[in-house]
Amino acid sequence: MRKVIYSMSVSLDGYTAGPGGDISWGAPDEELHQFHNDRVRELGLHLLGRRLYEEMRYWDAPDRAAGGEVEREFADIWQALPQVVFSRTLERVEGNARLATGDIGAEVARLTAEPGGDIGVGGPGLAAALIEHGLVDEFELFVNPVVLGGGTPFFPPGRRVALELVESRAFGSRVVHLRYRRV
Repeated sequence: MRKVIYSMSVSLDGYTAGPGGDISWGAPDEELHQFHNDRVRELGLHLLGRRLYEEMRYWDAPDRAAGGEVEREFADIWQALPQVVFSRTLERVEGNARLATGDIGAEVARLTAEPGGDIGVGGPGLAAALIEHGLVDEFELFVNPVVLGGGTPFFPPGRRVALELVESRAFGSRVVHLRYRRV
């Protein structure tokens, strides 16, 4: 079975975005970006909600070659990675993505049973739905040294999830990577 891995940058107080959707505080430096590249390269599929899909379209643009080497490498990895976008409002998606409009739990359960690399999920809304279905196997938090005081939480409120720490790493940017497995 393929694992489902929920991975995002998070503030020290547990938010993936600050008030008003601000995510500028989570921009990775080159060392952290390379770590993300290496992680995403290992995936066989990535799941996204509409908002994250629209944000990540940035990496599908042909002019991504204008960025630095690490950014160009990520663009190549992202463009090659199959993606499933869950949305009730989009009529079509582009790039290496396909649109899913049916039951999230049933679709992801089917995808985990297929052969291939692990499945990444980004976006706290979609992740919350998968957590509710018990479908997230691992949680990767990139804890940034900032307190936002509010915003979009990494974990859905009111849901208990028992976890075991399986990996940690501190980066020069003071970001700490924490990888947990559901127990």
